[in-house]
Amino acid sequence: MNRRFSPGMIPGRSLHNDCSPSPGHYFTASPQQPQGCGSANDPVSAGESLLPLGAPVLNWPTRLPPSMASDTPESLMALCTDFCLRNLDGTLGYLLDKETLRLHPDIFLPSEICDRLVNEYVELVNAACNFEPHESFFSLFSDPRSTRLTRIHLREDLVQDQDLEAIRKQDLVELYLTNCEKLSAKSLQTLRSFSHTLVSLSLFGCANIFYEEENPGGCEDECLVNPTCQVLVKDFTFEGFSRLRFLNLGRMIDGVPVESLLRPLSSLAALDLSGIQTSDAAFLTQWKDSLVSLVLYNMDLSDDHIRVIVQLHKLRHLDISRDRLSSYYKFKLTRKVLSLFVQKLGNLMSLDISGHMILENCSISKMDEEAGQTSIEPSKSSIMPFRALKRPLQFLGLFETSLCRLTHIPAYKVSGDKNEEQVLNAIEAYTEHRPEITSRAINLLFDIARIERCNQLLRALKLVITALKCHKYDKNIQVTGSAALFYLTNSEYRSEQSVKLRRQVIQVVLNGMESYQEVTVQRNCCLTLCNFSIPEELEFQYRRVNELLLSILNPTRQDESIQRIAVHLCNALVCQVDNDHKEAVGKMGFVVTMLKLIQKKLLDKICDQVMEFSWSALWNITDETPDNCEMFLNFNGMKLFLDCLKEFPEKQELHRNMLGLLGNVAEVKELRPQLMTSQFISVFSNLLESKADGIEVSYNACGVLSHIMFDGPEAWGICEPQREEVEERMWAAIQSWDINSRRNINYRSFEPILRLLPQGISPVSQHWATWALYNLVSVYPDKYCPLLIKEGGLPLLRDMIKMATARQETKEMARKVIGHCSNFKEENMDTSR
Repeated sequence: MNRRFSPGMIPGRSLHNDCSPSPGHYFTASPQQPQGCGSANDPVSAGESLLPLGAPVLNWPTRLPPSMASDTPESLMALCTDFCLRNLDGTLGYLLDKETLRLHPDIFLPSEICDRLVNEYVELVNAACNFEPHESFFSLFSDPRSTRLTRIHLREDLVQDQDLEAIRKQDLVELYLTNCEKLSAKSLQTLRSFSHTLVSLSLFGCANIFYEEENPGGCEDECLVNPTCQVLVKDFTFEGFSRLRFLNLGRMIDGVPVESLLRPLSSLAALDLSGIQTSDAAFLTQWKDSLVSLVLYNMDLSDDHIRVIVQLHKLRHLDISRDRLSSYYKFKLTRKVLSLFVQKLGNLMSLDISGHMILENCSISKMDEEAGQTSIEPSKSSIMPFRALKRPLQFLGLFETSLCRLTHIPAYKVSGDKNEEQVLNAIEAYTEHRPEITSRAINLLFDIARIERCNQLLRALKLVITALKCHKYDKNIQVTGSAALFYLTNSEYRSEQSVKLRRQVIQVVLNGMESYQEVTVQRNCCLTLCNFSIPEELEFQYRRVNELLLSILNPTRQDESIQRIAVHLCNALVCQVDNDHKEAVGKMGFVVTMLKLIQKKLLDKICDQVMEFSWSALWNITDETPDNCEMFLNFNGMKLFLDCLKEFPEKQELHRNMLGLLGNVAEVKELRPQLMTSQFISVFSNLLESKADGIEVSYNACGVLSHIMFDGPEAWGICEPQREEVEERMWAAIQSWDINSRRNINYRSFEPILRLLPQGISPVSQHWATWALYNLVSVYPDKYCPLLIKEGGLPLLRDMIKMATARQETKEMARKVIGHCSNFKEENMDTSR
């Protein structure tokens, strides 16, 4: 038999009245009651890069994972790319010396395919748990005669010096290296190989690329003090990079001589110096006739910097924003500075001054503000200096400034904290390169989703998913992002979400659980999973989610709230799946883990929801799975059953769950001899008289004994209690049950019951089986009449009526079952044709 929760009900009781996650604190509540066992377009910019979203003046590429682009089915190109990357040595290449990948000699791949292969490979490594990187992957692209690379985006620790060296013969036009901390000065020399073709280059966060080993192989004494033996490279310049127009050096380490490094570049169009401190910015004026985008995020500015910036008259995008929580900035933005920007930078279309403290009052008084609808016309601007603008800005960054709360802001897109639109613009603009800002913006989105209603749900979901994928090792992003997902995926928004989008949510949630072993993150993720229909929506990641939950349920972990949520999820996951799934999960350690949880609770003398859910989960996973039933017996399950019964005699829910599980064990003929002891039979017999949980405990105890009786008198290998005595108690129990009792049980198949009908060796077993069928088809005819008819139950009942050994009352009950099913068939007969 199989038992599951009814829709909207968690076994035992409501888990908690309030399950709200908090991005800044541990959750202390339990999961919200799931619906039915767990149910809860604009392109997304991958980050602000050298040109933020909203500044369309440069085609500075921002990359969105292809799977996030829309809710349409995956293209054939995407499917083929994914398949090839997961089967490299069987499709594109072969293994040389069992280690090195080599491209098949008869393959030629154009740049469109090669670029996609590399960029998708990076995505898979960073986002897919079941994808293993190949050490020699980049060697597939070593020969430009058979492969062509032009635009590639590499990130994180995936990329090492030898990988860039492998592709040094390629004519790269665009190379993005983001947070590639394993790259050293060897890669600087490799970059020279691309100097004649490179147009766009990002070295954002590549902190070690300007370091090299000092006296390689010969610094034994110094290595005792400095094990890395690394020194800063100061003589590298971009000499020879004649085509380079777009350069991102964000978060470069201190000490790199930026001015001399950049001097050879004659025609820069976009430059990002985020986080770099330089007291003299005069060198920027060498590009005053070409520079259209300048990012100086978190640079400690001065009046001298402003004087240089306003000379860059071609600027269309200027970003002088800062992280408000950084305390070392002395510069204060004034009304005069904003007026200078408007006056001197006539081409400006995008400006970001987020995080700045405005020293003077730049806003119009409330009385002087023009009434009426919000306007983006400069002449009505609530920010006085911007009234001189010739046209509205495409983008204005005002996140964590007082200006974002004004009424009339002359910009088509504004990042800020005033409303949902501004918050989403902030997440969209800052995700890739500014996780410290993004986490705070997502925290604001969390509050919006929790307190109000999110009006741009799909956009919000996609932005949070992108942030979580981009920063899977950033604690703040993972905490705030997973908390926001809980509210963005609840039942209120479910109709607006496609299957594909909800699967993307599940993927990033599991990534977070896997990558960040932190209680708050894992609790947020588990709560978010409770918003999904379980097991249906999680089946595509069935093995993975079970493995993660079982690791959470390791008894050494003492966080009770997360254990309670995780064991509920485990129970739901094995509730309505086929036997192959259950057997696979059993082999993963599910049965043993639940028994360990029960044993721990028993030692602590605590019967709580974790204890009850654990027995419930064992009941579900042993349904029609003999291997799991045997595992339960082999790991002292019966001893735990007896101990729990003794320690918690009044816990009705617990008794029902335990007896339901033992009913599954008793259905396995090969295991029934292990139940044939005086102690066990006495316990089952005594439970026949139990009134706990209606008839459920008594019914399940009688079911266990019915299967044991079915083996005949010769299998009754005990003296006490006697078989006849137990039979009498079973008859008495069955006669005491109300045939109209509503049930906390769910049968997927009647096969274990039906096998008790065509036999004469145990009339009481036959009677119990007939009573069970009568009760179910009477109370739930729509569900169980079709099931009984489908599984051939009616012929078996008719044959039983003819048997001389069957009791008369059993035959009468069988006739009523047949009558119910016959009436059901007539009432539901199709008469439309």
